[in-house]
Order: sequence, then structure tokens, then C-alpha cells
Amino acid sequence: MKKDTKVYLGLAAIVTLIILGIYWAKGNGNSDEVVIKCIAENSQLIIKAGCPACASQENLLKENIDKFNVTDCSVESKKCIDLGIVRVPTWIINGEKYLGAQSIEKLKELTGC
Repeated sequence: MKKDTKVYLGLAAIVTLIILGIYWAKGNGNSDEVVIKCIAENSQLIIKAGCPACASQENLLKENIDKFNVTDCSVESKKCIDLGIVRVPTWIINGEKYLGAQSIEKLKELTGC
């Protein structure tokens, strides 16, 4: 193989690695957003105004809270009664109820995200 061909192949390999590195970095930068979106699509959060644990859960989700299906029992009491909610916060995931505030790691585990 000629020296020029080796140089061009080496440069092509370096450029390819740089492009793959950028692509990988962008994908990892969005992974938290992708996980939050997945959790939000596969769960329902039941809360009630004035509940300290609910406020803590909302604080954990911060600016992402609007992505979640949240039911506030202070506003939708009949819905909470129909769901059989006895304690808040409650997460409903795959038809199962999980009582109390949950960590993002636990929500990832429960939703399979």
C-alpha cells in the first residue's frame, strides 16, 4: 500500500472516530431527558396539596413535572377515590401502586426505563 493511501485512510479513520465521538456524546447528553420521558409515559403520580412528601417528589422532578400524568387529590378527589388512593404520593405503574416518594433510580427500575 502506498504511503499516500495510508495517510488518507488514517485521516478518514480519525474523522470517523471524531464523528462517532460527537454522536455518542450527544446521545449521552440526552439520556437523562430520554429516561425522564420514558418514566413519565409509563407512570401516573398521585399527589395532594399540602403534602410534604408530595412536594419533595415534585421537587425531585423539578422542571420535568409537566411531562408527568399528575393527579392532585385536592382537585380531583373523586378520581382519587375511584383509584383507591389511601396515601400520597402514590405512583401507579403497570397497574401497581407504589406508596411514597420514589427516587429516579427506583422509577427507572419500576418502569423498565
